[in-house]
Amino acid sequence: MAVPDFQSLMLPMLEFAADGAEHSMKETRDALATKLGLSDSELEERLPSGRQTTFANRVAWAKVYLTQAGVLESPKRGKFFISERGRKLLSEKPPRIGIKDLERFKEFQEFRQASNKNRTEKVTHTDEADSPSTTPEETLEQAYQQLRDEVANELLHLIKGNSPEFFEKLVVNLIVAMGYGGSVKEAGKATRKTGDEGIDGVIKEDRLGLDAIYLQAKRWEAVVGRPEIQKFVGALHGQRAKKGVFITTSRFSKEASDYVGQIDPKVVLIDGSDLVQLMIDHGVGVSSAAVYEVRKVDTDFFIEE
Repeated sequence: MAVPDFQSLMLPMLEFAADGAEHSMKETRDALATKLGLSDSELEERLPSGRQTTFANRVAWAKVYLTQAGVLESPKRGKFFISERGRKLLSEKPPRIGIKDLERFKEFQEFRQASNKNRTEKVTHTDEADSPSTTPEETLEQAYQQLRDEVANELLHLIKGNSPEFFEKLVVNLIVAMGYGGSVKEAGKATRKTGDEGIDGVIKEDRLGLDAIYLQAKRWEAVVGRPEIQKFVGALHGQRAKKGVFITTSRFSKEASDYVGQIDPKVVLIDGSDLVQLMIDHGVGVSSAAVYEVRKVDTDFFIEE
């Protein structure tokens, strides 16, 4: 099964707390994961940023909403227990607990109104389907990923519309931005045609030049197959080279990808999709449009000595 949305976790969490004991978030996650039968791969699934697992994020927000509604009480950091209001809600034997069910409580209404103050969505939901199924972090990261995908598509379109010489310059700038090749000037010299078929250039792996990386760059539309990679590997053997990078604006066939996993020297394949993602990550051909800093409450600040 997929990881349940945070609203679907509210009832299981409240049921887990029904024993009246004080529980930590870790033991709650463990108990809910077992109850829901989540697999290791589902538990390891992460938000797009990779900073937190999807399951941990959704459990945390289920707890936030239940606490804001007063059905759970959280007297200290990372701990909670069920309240009398929570026991009463459970006694009604609801088949599910969601935002709509919590809106009966004044404290929760005030919490929602404050949260929605700067949003365009309705403050009061008339139907459960209108309620969000994603946590705030998921919503933010999904929007970020959508914007990133749009930038990536535009980058690839622009690269394909430029000359092979521009593509060579782009590769140089990316390699240097990633920490290889020394300076742009040094890398530019190193990536001039070597005269050896199958190799477009050689760059230093580090600023001291302790090792070399051989390059092949193809501004292609067609799929790059195994024969092209074999030709490149043959050229590497001719240079007694141990490392190579093959970059293309298109993509590699499965046979090509499988082949590089079975050979020595080490060859890294960078297709068009990987190329533009690396450009975004290392600030090549892109600029920052806006920066949003997300803050969270420092609960340690409120602990009295």
